Amino acid sequence: MRIRFTLKSILIFLGFGQARERTVNKTIGQDGNFSKLKDVIEKGFQIDCPKIFVPWDIDVNTLKDLFKGQNLVNVATGYYTTRCTSFDNLNCMLGFHFEPCLNGRLNELEFFRTDCDNQKKSFDEFQKCFSQSFGQPTNKIKGNEGFYNYEWRFNNVRIFHFVFDRFGPEENLRIKKVR
Repeated sequence: MRIRFTLKSILIFLGFGQARERTVNKTIGQDGNFSKLKDVIEKGFQIDCPKIFVPWDIDVNTLKDLFKGQNLVNVATGYYTTRCTSFDNLNCMLGFHFEPCLNGRLNELEFFRTDCDNQKKSFDEFQKCFSQSFGQPTNKIKGNEGFYNYEWRFNNVRIFHFVFDRFGPEENLRIKKVR
């Protein structure tokens, strides 16, 4: 029952169903800072420390070249991680997903923490940071475990932030390049 509810919530959040609550982001494009960040995220992602700009659609070798001399961990085929700081002072792990996994192109970034002892505090910090950086979310619906599901939609990029049940509640924050 719980898995079905979780799957239903995620499908609704991703646009495959009817959302209960919906907000429209009217700030993107009206404020210079939001507009500038929107333009940057369409091209790639700026990491503050180490100072590296990671463009979308690069291959694994290009990512390795960008991180030469930095700590970049190959977790699985088509998946790398690094510890970094972004959005001025957000410290977290950043995962790089390539599609297809073998000989693919970068199309997704995953933000997470490995040492999170307070899920609400982590969720609120990520949410505040992304809302300050990209404006109010395009969509907001009631999610799981007392959290909302948030989505930002730009021309070629989607940002998703939600909690789902995966052997217990797990926070999920991803930026995905859409074709």
